[in-house]
Amino acid sequence: MERKVKVAAVSYLNTKPLLYGFRNHPVMDMMELSMDYPAKIAQQLIDGDVDVALVPVAIIPKLKEYHIIADYCIGAEGPVASVCLYSEVPLHDIKRIYLDYQSRTSVALLKVLVKDYWKLDVEFVATNGDYESNIKGTDAGLVIGDRALKQRKISPFIYDLSEHWMRFTSLPFVFAAWISNKPLPADFITAFNNATGIGMGNIPAVVAENPYDVYDLTTYYVQNISYPLTPAKRQGMQKFLGYLMAAQPVS
Repeated sequence: MERKVKVAAVSYLNTKPLLYGFRNHPVMDMMELSMDYPAKIAQQLIDGDVDVALVPVAIIPKLKEYHIIADYCIGAEGPVASVCLYSEVPLHDIKRIYLDYQSRTSVALLKVLVKDYWKLDVEFVATNGDYESNIKGTDAGLVIGDRALKQRKISPFIYDLSEHWMRFTSLPFVFAAWISNKPLPADFITAFNNATGIGMGNIPAVVAENPYDVYDLTTYYVQNISYPLTPAKRQGMQKFLGYLMAAQPVS
């Protein structure tokens, strides 16, 4: 290849198993790796600033072309623990919801559940920084990632988005996948797929490398998150994308 493949990944705890195998792997000679939060990486992939990214699947309709290049994802077949609506009051007493600025997929999933499953009449409030302190009274908040695990100890009402998606559709959910915005060489894809799967067989080592006293990471990696991109997850992803396309205003 003339240049290295530019790869971007999320710097959350949930990506640690996917990134574990990259160190000292031959694929690192073929790529440059950068880290940031999901929405920012998504924009980089849309703009062509990177070639491959672990991105929220909600951006797929915004890409001119897309290729899923790995057999692993950030998915869930039940409660995911780290993508939740938090509240001090029961679901149907919520008046406003603060939206997490860090993920487009989670916001889009919340809006699908609010409209089509829970059928709530609420106001959505965009955020661009710390907003968790606003989760009080009838104001709820969507919180994702590591901050969501901390919020579990604070809010009395927790509505896990992937758990409710499963109840709604009977399908698992894919939050993020390794997606490229252009065709890539087959040898790179093979090596990349191999590297991203190594952590699946080394969960105890991943946990040991990431001391965390807020939530049990073995539970998180083994029970909450489901990493293999199975046919059922692809089916769930297509159903979710169908909701997104239906919600797009006609231009």
